[in-house]
Amino acid sequence: MTTIADVARHAGVSVATVSHVMNHTR
Repeated sequence: MTTIADVARHAGVSVATVSHVMNHTR
């Protein structure tokens, strides 16, 4: 299972940004 931290590290963005985008699109 992929965590937000893994996605953030792979995408080169902060965890906060990934979390915000995921929550916004949801």
